[in-house]
Amino acid sequence: MSILLEFSMSPLDKGESVSKYVSRSLDIIDRSGVSYRLNPMGTVLEGEWDEVMAVMKQCYEKMRQDCIRISCAVKIDAREGQTDRLSAKTKKLESILERDLSQ
Repeated sequence: MSILLEFSMSPLDKGESVSKYVSRSLDIIDRSGVSYRLNPMGTVLEGEWDEVMAVMKQCYEKMRQDCIRISCAVKIDAREGQTDRLSAKTKKLESILERDLSQ
């Protein structure tokens, strides 16, 4: 089963600029080997359930080392029999619209 997990995690107790803390999560994600896409509002991971949940948990554990209040929003799309959904969803829309949607 392919899982797309989109999440956004940030500390609420570190002031207005939190990129220092968010970048640590991106380092964990990038080193995990899980397919992902970064967007301005979060990150989408693709993999098996246990795999993507473990990566998100590692991000949380890292952030909680020096943050006492953390906000996390999670959205999950689970689908049987599909792979490479990170690109396939965009390619399908480009096919329907008959143009490239990349910016």
